[in-house]
Order: sequence, then C-alpha cells, then structure tokens
Amino acid sequence: PNPWRVTQLLEGYPTLGGLPNPWRVPQPLEGYQQKAKVDCYIFINLKHMAQATPKLIDALRGTALRLEQGADYAWGNHGSCNCGNLLQVITSMDKTEILRLAHTGIGEWTELATEYCPVSNLPADQLVGALMKQGLTPTDIHHIEYLDDRDVLERLPGGFRWLQRNLREDVVVYMKTMADMLEERMELEHARSAVRLILEEVPGKSLISEAECVTV
Repeated sequence: PNPWRVTQLLEGYPTLGGLPNPWRVPQPLEGYQQKAKVDCYIFINLKHMAQATPKLIDALRGTALRLEQGADYAWGNHGSCNCGNLLQVITSMDKTEILRLAHTGIGEWTELATEYCPVSNLPADQLVGALMKQGLTPTDIHHIEYLDDRDVLERLPGGFRWLQRNLREDVVVYMKTMADMLEERMELEHARSAVRLILEEVPGKSLISEAECVTV
C-alpha cells in the first residue's frame, strides 16, 4: 500500500536543508511498492542497475531516434549493432572506427565487457570504458546487446514480451523504454533526497535501513 503522497511530505516546508524549496512533486508516486510516512520512516529502495544519469538517458533516446531515422544497423557488426550504435552517439565515432577498435579485443560486446580492464589501454577496453562512464555496468551492456533485461521488458508498451535482439524496431522500443525507466528512477532518487532533507529538519524522525526497504 502507498498511503502517503510525496506531495504531502513536502507541503508546509518552505525550505529543504536550509535552502528554499523550489519544487513540488506534482504527481504522487502511485504504482510503486513504496511506503512513505513522515512521522516515522521512509521506505524507498531501487534495484541495482545502470546509474540513472541525464547523459545516459539522452544517449539511449538519441540512439533510438537515429535507428528510427534509418541509421545503419547490423547486429553482427561491432560498429553498427545495439552497443555499436549507442557508442556512435556517446563517442561521435563512426561505425568503421568502432569496429576497428573493438577488434583489438576478443568476442562480442558481452565478452568485451566481462574482460574489461580499466588500465589496459587496449582500444576495445576504451570503448567499454566509454559505455561504463555513462553509468552502464557489464551486465547492462550484455542486456542492451541482447535486449533481455526483464526490468525493461516488463515496462514495454503493451506489457511484457520477449524482443528479438537483432530487429531494429525492437532495439528502438527497448532503448526508449530503458530511458524512460532510468528517468523514472532518477526522479525517485530526487524525491528520496528531498524527503531525507525534510526529515533532517524534523526532530525525532529517522530513516529505515536500506536492507529493510521495499524494492521498487
């Protein structure tokens, strides 16, 4: 049950952490397994996955747009597959350059990410490093290449379904949905930070430990 709205928590507080409170959460966080009660605890937790950042969200949406507009796509090519197209947006390299650098390593993007070494200076590792600097993990890189992260699939328009890893239209909808999910996560993180600031101003309030949080 979600008996409290974040707006209720924020109303009546002209400041957050001693600073003016410039925003309100216009929509309640309905639909999430979250509990928030200002007179005792805040329960918010987010699954560990890609770090939600504006740059990563923009890169995913930019990649989806390029594919919709007819950018070269070939799943078997390191430079124009799912991760290859994402790297084109992140690095501004073209598919030929990405392919050349990726071939200094061994295997598909899953193997390159798994074997990633941040101090090797191997060109293939630099490519993986560029993805990871945006907030992706090796697991995320695998999921993007194979379109199989269930958290993303469960949020697809129309509900859960399996996607084809090498179908342009499926790559587009996957990246759009992943971007929406990360944006959602980022907004929840902001809400949690705001609530923490509020509780710091209210005597006798505390937060429950992360281990006891409800998973969103």
